[in-house]
Amino acid sequence: MRSIPRFTPLFLVVLFIACVTASSFGQTADNDAAAALQAGGPGFARVVPQSLDFSQPPATVSSDMVLTFPANAASSKEVFKANMGPATRSSNSASSAPQSSAKRDDGDDSDGDGRRANRPTIDGLDSVATFAGAFINQAGPDLGVSFPFTMMGNHPLAGGTTTIPAKMTTVNLRLLNADGSLRFDVPFSFRDLVEDSPIFEETNYRSGGHIQFSDAIQRAEFFRSMGEDWHTVLRPRFVNNVTFTIPRFVRVRFADGSVKVVQAYRVGTAADGNHFVLLLDLLFNFLFTNQVVNDINAGNFTTNALNNVLLPNTFLFSIDNQGQPAGCCVLGFHTFFLIPDAVPQPRWITQFASWISPGLFGGGVQDISAMSHETAEAFNDPFVDNITSLWQFPGFPPTARVCQGNLETGDPVEVLRTSTVPITLREGHEVFTFHPQTEALLQWFEMGTSSNAIDGAFSFPDETALPHSALPCPQ
Repeated sequence: MRSIPRFTPLFLVVLFIACVTASSFGQTADNDAAAALQAGGPGFARVVPQSLDFSQPPATVSSDMVLTFPANAASSKEVFKANMGPATRSSNSASSAPQSSAKRDDGDDSDGDGRRANRPTIDGLDSVATFAGAFINQAGPDLGVSFPFTMMGNHPLAGGTTTIPAKMTTVNLRLLNADGSLRFDVPFSFRDLVEDSPIFEETNYRSGGHIQFSDAIQRAEFFRSMGEDWHTVLRPRFVNNVTFTIPRFVRVRFADGSVKVVQAYRVGTAADGNHFVLLLDLLFNFLFTNQVVNDINAGNFTTNALNNVLLPNTFLFSIDNQGQPAGCCVLGFHTFFLIPDAVPQPRWITQFASWISPGLFGGGVQDISAMSHETAEAFNDPFVDNITSLWQFPGFPPTARVCQGNLETGDPVEVLRTSTVPITLREGHEVFTFHPQTEALLQWFEMGTSSNAIDGAFSFPDETALPHSALPCPQ
């Protein structure tokens, strides 16, 4: 029997890009954007949590900035697992740290009338309400080993409803030509659809009536042990709307000290007329971090919320250590920001997700697929440190895919031919069919021959997506 591997949460990172074949789409503005999208496919990143240091001078975003290629890396995608040092506020942020380390929302902070307080349940931590559990692995090299986990919300046995604010900053893109003139703007025009989606609007599932998507996933996992009135509910609120100005080219410093000019974005047009943008991951990482710090300083993002940075049809691509394109397309990730030496330690759970126009990818991936993937994973692994026995991706031999060993519930499904489920909702006179991603349930990671989830399922809402539990990775 192999012992559980030990990892420090700050460095527990696995980056995986799933290469599902992209389907056809409309006319494109850049032929290389179309080719990159078709050659790649929808994927997601597992990103190292980021330390904040408000004592450092502010970072600046300028046309003459030089991005640093990750040390000893073959691809820029390693920026998501590199220890880049503490993040600092950007030049547009407040000049001091948030008072008392962190600001909290005026949400449900008291029990009563079937409510459960959204207060931290881990001593010395300032974040959302969480509950702890564990499972015994039932097959493979880790047979009989106990794997603990932490999930968002209050304990299923306690019942009641926990309400967690969902803070959202939407991002518009301003794309520049090589000479600095404006090429065109890519606005985030999907606010109403996001707010009206199953992530926030209620509909009926096998695990409950009139409930939200991620609540339905969790209830499916704990259906046989939860209090009947147990729910974890997101309360949406748009807190900011900003514009990222994207130059046509950026400068990147490589390990040998050379500085090369690299294309920062590629752009095309989807079948519905909306532009899609392939954005260099090195540049996005810099812009994303600065924006999150700005929103923390402004009190827009709070420690007791699920904080979101949402972009329009924006998918991240990588370059190799020679500056050449080397993979596409990351649609989202979830992580958290923290002040490591503060007591209590604040943690801002934060995710990036892109809205996706139809027809860009296969597998039914469109509209809220990325946001549903990341939100469900944030519920099940808020601090990106829930480890499991090493498992294989469904349908792929372990030699063809890198095995994973974490409780990322969206990853096993993203490689399937069809990874989403259609859910049609009506808001007034408007009807829209959304495509959230099916999720692997906790029981899939247990590697058992049977499941104690709802209906004996290993996935949800599509209970047929994963007909059996995970296969252990051969040792």
